[in-house]
Amino acid sequence: MREKFNIGFFFIYFIVFSSLLINSAIGEEGKKNINLDTKVKRFLESHRGQWKDWNIPEVDAKVLYDLIILNNYKKAVDIGTSTGHSAIWMAWALSKTGGKLITIEIHEGRYKKALANFKEAGLTEYIDARLADAHELVRKLEGPFDFVFSDADKEWYKNYFIALAPKLKVGGCFTAHNVSWRSDSGIKAFLNHVRSLPNFETRIDRSSQQGISISYKKW
Repeated sequence: MREKFNIGFFFIYFIVFSSLLINSAIGEEGKKNINLDTKVKRFLESHRGQWKDWNIPEVDAKVLYDLIILNNYKKAVDIGTSTGHSAIWMAWALSKTGGKLITIEIHEGRYKKALANFKEAGLTEYIDARLADAHELVRKLEGPFDFVFSDADKEWYKNYFIALAPKLKVGGCFTAHNVSWRSDSGIKAFLNHVRSLPNFETRIDRSSQQGISISYKKW
């Protein structure tokens, strides 16, 4: 009888102790997420209306954030960091999915400003920022990836897509900014190409200010 009691007591103790450990871990992780959210929101609020140097508007950045969260994307590439507005929104989303962002900028001044912004926003650990020529680096990146945002030189959009499409996971998507610039020859060439591919389904997000194409890889 005593042996049964001891076994029962040990079992109850084990369950209670395990629950406490799990709740403690969840609690710490929850606090970390809340603290990060607060820091990012404070940063974005303090910099609202100050994003120049080819940064995307907030409404467009929210489209990227929502896509990453909705699809639980984890490995992302940002072509054209500028001073970091789009990267901050994407990295913020990736902090919730357990992912990380590679972002590429060719201009040293903008790159250094972006690094400072990432640090101030508290998102440095979720961003791998590269000072490089995307024409060269994109071809060398090792996939697979599940999310790409192209916002660099428009005449190279098609080339960026061709380089990264094979490294994109099925279900992943390639997004591109400023596709409402219909008179731009680079945009036209890019859209004609992605729309011609049977293994990609492309739509244009009309809620964005400057047009974002979203191309999902079907197989």
